[in-house]
Formats: sequence, structure tokens, C-alpha cells
Amino acid sequence: MTGVLHPGEQDSAQRRSGRWLALGVLVLAVLLVAVDATVLGLATPYLSEDLQPSGTQLLWIGDAYSFVIAGLLISMGSLGDRIGRKRLLLVGATAFGLVSVLNAYAQTPEMMIAARALLGVAGATLMPSTLALIRNLFQDPRERSLAIGIWSAAASAGMAVGPIVGGLLLEHFWWGSVFLINLPVMALLVVVGIKLLPESRNPSPGPWDLPSVLLSTVGMVGVVYAIKEAAADGFTWPTLAAGLLGGAALHGFVRRQRRLPIPLVDVRLFRSGGFSGAVLANLLTILGLSGLLFFLSQYLQLVQDRRPIEAGIAELPTAVGAVAAGLIAGAAARRFSVRAVVSGGLAVIGLALAALTTISQSTGYPLLGATLLVVGFGAGLSFTVTSDVILTAVPKEQAGAASAVSETAYELGTALGIALLGSVVTNIYQDFTGPAGTPQAAHESLAGAVVAAARMPADAAAALLHAARESFVGGVALAAGVGAALLLVAAAVAWFLLRGQNPADEPVQH
Repeated sequence: MTGVLHPGEQDSAQRRSGRWLALGVLVLAVLLVAVDATVLGLATPYLSEDLQPSGTQLLWIGDAYSFVIAGLLISMGSLGDRIGRKRLLLVGATAFGLVSVLNAYAQTPEMMIAARALLGVAGATLMPSTLALIRNLFQDPRERSLAIGIWSAAASAGMAVGPIVGGLLLEHFWWGSVFLINLPVMALLVVVGIKLLPESRNPSPGPWDLPSVLLSTVGMVGVVYAIKEAAADGFTWPTLAAGLLGGAALHGFVRRQRRLPIPLVDVRLFRSGGFSGAVLANLLTILGLSGLLFFLSQYLQLVQDRRPIEAGIAELPTAVGAVAAGLIAGAAARRFSVRAVVSGGLAVIGLALAALTTISQSTGYPLLGATLLVVGFGAGLSFTVTSDVILTAVPKEQAGAASAVSETAYELGTALGIALLGSVVTNIYQDFTGPAGTPQAAHESLAGAVVAAARMPADAAAALLHAARESFVGGVALAAGVGAALLLVAAAVAWFLLRGQNPADEPVQH
């Protein structure tokens, strides 16, 4: 009879609906991380006023999370392949929520940096598991593209929800409250995930090689630390030593992976232009964006005097553009090509950032809002398609390790972006000339200048704020130009490396 499903068809329909319900749980995990990342930028002025960090400490608060997570992602992705991605996801979500409490109640800049680092450890267990489970839940290429698009859109939605909810909290509570919003999301994820998520792992995983874990962690952290310190203070012997140690550790990691019968990550994948191009596109995109966006909340609040909730709403177009692009990216890649969509998305971001080189203290919101919308749309197109390319480059048994490579590029780009572009902003900012009696703390950060101005006579305070804001905006404009150049280079690299890449390609069986 028409409309009646046979038992086999009913089972298939239940499996299909179960996949999408499980995807909803994975979306919660993405929201957990995305919300945390965005509320930090919004809370920075308040955190700075309370904890009084130096300019360098403020950058460390911003990027300690990304440094640690970048160092551990490959190891954690491989661990999920071995012990079970669901198990690792639930453990990571629980730890993420609990460590958020430490962030909320940090009493000193050093304690805050340590709490952010611990949050990075927990975050490293979360992200590879979400993408790896999607790879195993959705075997059909079209369904998988849509699922990854929803996953990407959820990350963007978290970017939108974070500043708005954070702004409401900051208007009524202290800055630590923005971290406590992780707790209910974590609790819901764990309770629902236990029931809905299927367990998946590599049936023949091999041992979890501890020397490889140590080499990858030391290598990533050492190299990123050296780049950050060199950008901020120039080359010193400790910086050079950290860079050499990190480079040697990464070299040792790659050599060891080639020799191991079952490596943590198959480095042979990087011989594929499609895989390498997708990873590099992710890294350069985030590098160009993150440093600039880290300072945007400070610009909106401390330069244009917007309230926290106003600043949060002002950043909403980025998420709106990314959500829209994430939902159509897979279809666009099939209609045109992978390289056209990725390169086009990156070029669009680059041109939008170039428009921000004209920014001033009085820049109107129409220009800012339009730029953020275009940036979000371009990022949504690129990330969705490159994530799909990376995931389908490997057999599903190795999905955790492949997801970790994708997330490592994302987090490494975030850390480097904050370090390099943040250092551009900071170095230019610190050179401003204030009125007589300007304390050194005012030269450490714009938030420090605002605090210092509140304790000075009216005329001196106005002169200090004008000079500090003018210098800060000049730094942001230059960082936007550097970011634009990086994105246009990334677009050209993606066009070359992703040549011939098919969005429906199935994984190569090694």
C-alpha cells in the first residue's frame, strides 16, 4: 500500500533520523567551543581592568588556549580513533565545562593564562571527535557535505550567540560569568550524547605511540611560541632555542610517522595537492582573520564607546554570512568546483579586509557591518568545503586523525594570527605620545589607557584617550592590510593546489 514502509525501510528511516539527531549533539559541542572563543574577546576590556595584565600577558590570555590545543589535537584525534570517539567527546565536554569554572574565577593574569591552557587540553579532546563522528555517521557524499555545512554553520552561530549572550551577562554580572555559560551546554551535551551518539573507533588501531605524542606537542608549541615571541620582541636566544627545539621535534615526528606501521597520522597524505591545499587554506584563512577579529571587540567598545551588548550585536553579520554560506557550500562546490568555491571565498575575505584599511575612530557601522557580512560568507564557503576535502582524503577508520589535522590548521592559524597581527597592533599602539603624566600602563594596552584616563584631569584624560585610540586604530588598519594580503595569497595557493579536486571523491584506501 502506498505510504506504508516495510520493516527494512522503517529501519533505514530510523537510521537516517538517528544520524541527524546525533548531528544535533555534535553541534552542541561545536557551540560549546565557539561560544567560549568569542566571549573572551568581548570580556577582554573588563578582564584587563580587573586583572591588570601587561600587553604581552593579554596576548597570552588570548592565544594560550590555541597554542595548547594546536599542540594536542593530532594526539587526541588519534586517541579517539583508538579508544572511541564518543567516549573521548564526552570526557572532553565534561572537562571543558569544569575548567571553564577555573577561567571564570581566575584571580591573576598568570592564573588566567594557566586556566586557558587547561581549557585547551579539554578542547583538544572535543573538536576532532565531532568531525570524525560526522565522517562515520554520513557515508553519502551529499549528506556528508550538508552535515559538515551544518557543523560549520553551528560554529558560526556560536560566534553570534557568544557575543550577544556575553554582552547581556557583562551588563549585569562580572566578566567571569561569560565562561559559566559553558556549564549548561556541557551538561546537555553529555546527557543527550550518552543516549544518541553511536560509538566508533578504528577496529585495528595499533598502539598509541607516546614518543609521537610528545614530539608533536613539543614541536607545535615550540614553533608557535618562537614565532609569537619573535613577532613581539624580535629574535633572542631563548626564542631561537624554542624555535629550533620545536622544528627538530616536528622533524622527528614526521620521520617517526614514516617508520611506524600504524602512525598517529599518515604524513603521506600531504603528498596529495588536494589535502595539502585544503589544510593550508584553512591555516592562512584563520591567520589572516583571527588577529584582526581579536581586536575588533576592543575597537567597538573602547574606541567607539559601544556597550557590550551593542558590540555583540554589531559582530552578528559575520555569523549570519557564515551560516548562509555553510548551508550552500557543498552544492556550490558540486555546481562549480572545489577550487573555485574555496579560492573565491578566500579572495572575497581578502577584499573585504582590504576595505578595513580605511578604518578610523568615526567609521560608520554600514561599512563595518557590510565588511563583516562578506568576511563571514567567504569563510563559510571555504571552511565547509576544505573540511569535506580533508575528511574524505582518508578511510573512515582514520577520521579522527584527519579531523585533527584540519582542526590543528585552524587552531594554529588562530594562534599565529593573534601572535603576528596582534603584535602589529600592539607595537604600533605602544608608540603613541600621551600628555604629561601618562602612566606606563596606558602604553601596555588600550584598556590600560582607558583605566588611566579615569584617574586623570579631564583635559589630560581627553588628550590621552584621543592619542591612544588614534594609535590603536592605526594598528588595526595595518593589521587589516596584512590580513588582506595573506588571504589573497591563500586564494592563489588554493586555486593551484586544489586543481582537479572533486567534492564527491571517496577516500583513498591505503
